[in-house]
This record gives sequence, structure tokens and C-alpha cells, in this order.
Amino acid sequence: MTTADRQPLDYPFALPTADEPPPEWARLRQECPVAAIRLASGDEALLLTRYEDVRQVLGDPRFTRSLSADDAARVTANESGGIFGSASAIDASTDAHQQWRRLVGKAFTAKRMSQMRPAIEAMAARLLDEMCARGAPADLVASFAFPLPVWVICDLLGVPDSDRDRFSYWSDTMLSLDRYEQTEIDSAQQEFGEYFAAHIATRRAEPGDDLLSELIAVTDAADGRLPEELLMLTGQGLLVAGHETTANMISKMVVLLLSERSRWTAVVEDPSLVRTAAEEALRFDANAGFGLPRYLTEEIEVGGRTMPRGTTIVTSLASANRDEQVFVDADDMDLRRAPNPHLAFGVGPHSCLGQALARTELQAVLSVLVRRLPGLDLAVPVEELPLRKGLLVGGLERLPVRW
Repeated sequence: MTTADRQPLDYPFALPTADEPPPEWARLRQECPVAAIRLASGDEALLLTRYEDVRQVLGDPRFTRSLSADDAARVTANESGGIFGSASAIDASTDAHQQWRRLVGKAFTAKRMSQMRPAIEAMAARLLDEMCARGAPADLVASFAFPLPVWVICDLLGVPDSDRDRFSYWSDTMLSLDRYEQTEIDSAQQEFGEYFAAHIATRRAEPGDDLLSELIAVTDAADGRLPEELLMLTGQGLLVAGHETTANMISKMVVLLLSERSRWTAVVEDPSLVRTAAEEALRFDANAGFGLPRYLTEEIEVGGRTMPRGTTIVTSLASANRDEQVFVDADDMDLRRAPNPHLAFGVGPHSCLGQALARTELQAVLSVLVRRLPGLDLAVPVEELPLRKGLLVGGLERLPVRW
């Protein structure tokens, strides 16, 4: 059955529970891997759900993540299109973008991130101490999963973590599907722009030992300073990745492990599983959010179908990570799975620069949790866990736990 035979499906799909994928994924991978969908804006796009198709599109630098073209589908209900609708996004094919990625990539090496792990584990232990002192049940999202990554990002950017509540609001507006009105988004992004521009100026005048000061020094010393816009984009990218995606992933990882007690027990009894368990949680995540859209600047054949220039495609990384053609027993969570070539961090010219940091945080968090709270358990059934809605990223509003 082709996409032409179907009415567009409303997207994103609803999740049955916090740890179950929408049934549409498996059906589309089998029957309609290139499916017509209707977005929150009312515009139509095409959804890719198979691993090889998703990897093909994401790995092609000709296709931009910026949906600012006149004929591009609007991802969100507001007119700006959120983080994917910005006309200022730097195209992957430009020299400036490649130079920027090289500079930032040097700061996000796995070696450097691993050097941060002791400090991350110490902060995780401190947060758990405070949570335990308040007593069970506790909300792991508010007490642990969100404060920890925000502390890390604030440290990296050299900003006071007392501003984390402002960060939370600014980040949510950048990721809004239909949660905020356009006037709220515009106001929040103006505030963030002014805040970060002032912070860049301060760090340029008074450098610290943070990542932002290092990037400023390197770019200022280069032949022709990289545009200030790139520093702003770096700050925004770190804010979203660190505050939203990593924070959400911590709570989702915990749910996946606790929803079947044998998984949690396995890691408690064998902490050497921490690394592969964290990777499998990234692959197995059913609540990953919207996916990554791409605007086709040239005609392309995907999934046996020719798509014209001007097509907007949404790649479902989470569905691709459940593709039975790539992953043996794809619907089973295998804590020892290796290799694990999941696409949670994307692939190609826009793959996540902060993935080494995210991996370090997830592994540090899981290591501390199983060591300090081996009896950790859900305080409510999985079916009652409230999902975050109206945003481009998936997550939980609350995660009640006991120990």
C-alpha cells in the first residue's frame, strides 16, 4: 500500500504508556515506510520509520534541518516553526558550519567528557542525599533528573545555575509544538538572546575556564571571527540538549529499567552493565519526541519512492531504533546488546555534538543510582506516569519513586 492510498495520519502519535511505543511504528515499517502525516500546524509531510531510510536522509548534507523555505512544512502550531523553523540556522553545507562543528567538537571529546565524570557523580550523589533526606515518595524528575544536567550545562557555559528556572522556560518555548502562543515564544526568545549576548560579552571581557570562554578565545583568534550567531546557536543548542533531552532521558532510562524489575536488578547485581544498559535505553526509548525533520533541496529516492525537491520529511529515529531488520529481537530490551548502532543522536552533518557528554551523564547517573539506591522502585504504576506534552521532545512531567 502506498502513501497515496492513505489519508494523512495526525503526528506525533499518541503513546499508550511511558514505556510503550505507538502501535503505528511497527505497522508503518511493515506496510508503509514512507507515510503521509499531518503536523500540528496542519501542514503535511512524509514520515520515515525504517532504519536505512532514516539513516540515508540524515546522512545526506544536501538536506537541511532548517524549514525556513517558503514551501517547507511548518512543524509546530506557531508561525515561527520552533527550533526547526529558524531562517538563521547555519546550513550544513557551509564552510562556517563545518568550521564551527570542528571547534565545538574539540571541546566535546570523549576524553574530556570522561574527565568530568567524577564531578557529575559527586553532584548526583549530593542530589540523592537531599532527595532521601526529604523522604519517599519523591519526584525523581524535579529532585534529580532535571537539576543534574542543568548544573552540568551551567558549569560548561559559565553561567550561574540560579538561572535554571529561566533556562527551563526558554528551552520549553524553543521546543514548543503547541504549548505556547507565538507572542510568548517571541518574548522568551528575545529574553534569551539578550541574556546570552550579554553573557558572551562578559566572557569575552573576563574569560573563565568554561567551554564558552574557550570557544570565544578560539574563534576570536581564528582568521576572521566566526559569526556571533554561531556562538548564540552553540549556547542555545547546549541549553536544549543539556536541559531538555538529557534531563528527560535520565527519567525515561529509569522508567525502562524499573518497569520490569529484572532489568534494574541485573544492573544492581552487575554494575559493569551500566554502559550497555544506558545505550540500550537510548535505543529502546519509546518517548523520544517528534524526530528530526529535513527539507529536500534536491530530488531523492527513499524507500523505493522518488520525492521531489521541496518535500518535508520527518525521520522517526525512535521507530528506526526498533527496526527488526537491523536489531535482533528489536522489541526486547537487551542490557548486553553490543554492538548497538542506534540513531538516538542522529547521524551525518547534524548529528549531536554533545553525545559524548550525554553518554557520560547517563552512565554516571545510572552508576550512582544503582549503588546508592538499589531498592529504587516506581511509586505508581507505569500507566499512571504523566507524559510531557506539547513539546518536540518526549519526557515525563513527574516520576514518583520510593526506595
